[in-house]
Formats: sequence, C-alpha cells, structure tokens
Amino acid sequence: MCDTSHATPHDAADSAPRLALGNAVDPIRLRPVDDVRVTVLMDNTFDALLVGDERATRVGFGDVEPPARQFAEGRTAVGLMAEHGFSAHVTVVRDGHETSLLFDAGLSPDGIVTNADRLGVRLDEVQGVILSHGHFDHAGGLGGMAGRLGPRRMPMTIHPFAWTPRRVHDSHSTFDMPTLSKKALTGEGFDIIERSRPSLLVDGSILLTGEIDRTTEFERGMPPPHEAWNGDSWHHDPDVIDDQALVVHLKDRGLVVLTGCGHAGVVNIVRHAQRLTGVAPVHALLGGFHLSGPAFEPVVAPTVAALSDLAPRLIAPGHCTGWRAQHTLAAAMPDAWIASSSGTTYHLAQA
Repeated sequence: MCDTSHATPHDAADSAPRLALGNAVDPIRLRPVDDVRVTVLMDNTFDALLVGDERATRVGFGDVEPPARQFAEGRTAVGLMAEHGFSAHVTVVRDGHETSLLFDAGLSPDGIVTNADRLGVRLDEVQGVILSHGHFDHAGGLGGMAGRLGPRRMPMTIHPFAWTPRRVHDSHSTFDMPTLSKKALTGEGFDIIERSRPSLLVDGSILLTGEIDRTTEFERGMPPPHEAWNGDSWHHDPDVIDDQALVVHLKDRGLVVLTGCGHAGVVNIVRHAQRLTGVAPVHALLGGFHLSGPAFEPVVAPTVAALSDLAPRLIAPGHCTGWRAQHTLAAAMPDAWIASSSGTTYHLAQA
C-alpha cells in the first residue's frame, strides 16, 4: 500500500495570497520537477494508427485478445475505449522519486478501469485523485476506481461547488446532469478535500489552481442552456466556478498545464497559472479546451492567437476542444500540436 500523505494538498495561501485581478503578488513556490509523464486514460477519440515519437508513446491494438468466434483464430484484437469524457494519469519525478495522481475519471463506470488494465496502469497505486470540476463526464469512472482500492482510503481534491446540480435547459428539452454525491464518494473510499483556493500537492511539486481569474474579453463561458441550481431556482451558469487545472513546473523548461474542460477559458487558465507561479514559459498544454459547437466558434480565433503568442513546445487539445479548433490549432502551431487519443503517454521532458 502506497503512502498517500504527501499527495494530500495544503492551501497555497501559506505561500501566496489569493490573487486579485491583475495584481502583482509573490508567486506560489511551486517546486520544479525533473520529469512529467501524462497518460491519457480516456478521451473522446482512440486512433490505433497514430505514430509516436520521442514526445508521445502511442498505443495500437495491443496484447488484449478477447474470444471472437467469427474469426478463424477464435479471437480478435482490441484497442482502447473512447467516450465523451476525460481522464489522465499524471506522474511527476523529482530527485528519483515518482508520484502518480489521477486527474478526472472519464464518463462510464468501467471506462478508465478497462483502459488502465489494457495499458498496464495500476490504479490502485495512484496516491490521490483530482477532479477538475463536477460535470459527470469527468467523474463517472470513480466507481470503477473505488473497486480497485480495497480497504485503502484515497484522498480526493475537489472544489466545493462541484456538488452543484446542473442541467442543460431550453424551450425544447431538459437534460438533468448526474450530480456528484459527497456521501456516496466517501462511502466508496474517498477522503474528500474541498479547495477553492490554490493548493499544493506532492511536497509542493503539483499546483491545483483553485478558482480561475477571468481576464480575457473573449472567453465568456457556457451559453445560456447551461444552468445551475442555487437552492431556490435554476439560473444561467456561464462560469462553472469549480473549474480547476493542474500545473507542474518542469525544470529548465517551464509550466505544464493540464485542463479538464477548460470552462474558465484555456487562455485564462494559462495566464492564471503564470501569475500564480511567477513562471512565464509554457512548456506544454494538454486537456479539454471546450471550443466545440456554434456557441464557441467566435472564441476559436482569438484563443488560437493568444496560445500562439504563448508558444508552448507541445499542445495536445482533447475531449471537448472540437474539430474546428483542432484544425485551427494544428495549422497555426504545426510543430507544437499533437493529436490526442486514449492511451497516449506524453513524455514531457522529451518535448
């Protein structure tokens, strides 16, 4: 059983005050690490034909061969699952010591467990769980994760607004999103740690941003069909205030920023991470950028322009980024952009 004590977050307010918009502050002391590896356990796509390089290891059809009577050999080959959800296995290395965390848990109860087994990732050895926000497509796999814990308790860091009931509602239909239950998660073996402020984990090597400052003019959040329950009534919820990102400072290279959906706006998120840490270079940006659909089309061009100015060495948009933004980013940043896919492992010290 792994020691989880150093994966438990502490409030980074001990290192720096909460930021007011645009104010200069002493940066949070985020300790540089020697290496960061991010394995995408779940994404919206799986492409077994993608070719890897020194930056990314790809997965093909693998060694899993379930029975299939329609083939002469009595078996077939399978790859990995893909679904509308996101999950990443994050490993940081400092002074020869490795620590792994789970960032989000995908959509379906068995999705990340299935993919982790096919990849040889030991979910029972991760030392903490981070939820980027409360939407169900980032938390559905926690049940499968809980099944791997046995008697062990697992620390989980989450924003206190992640329990908020939400729906997508317009004049034609209503979709009530599944709402996370603190009682259920606690009963399944998770020790819930609620944080709205910046938090440091893994002996100061990983930063969870807390609430993101909204400073750009073009990133305006979710359109009006997205609503939240405030205890008395439903109201438009553009901000998804529980949206948080994971940040690591890779030694001699810069920041690695991992988003879930990027509801706060991916440019807001990166700039917030820069202000919190005092580190300007952005080495890698990965995860969901939430630029999919007609409501976000006007946001694509200014987002791509701002990200081009930030000039990350590697950018791997996934999940809710959307095909239009993917194509625009690939055209604008051909040397940095890389296609995301379930099962990809990014070796960020090699990027």
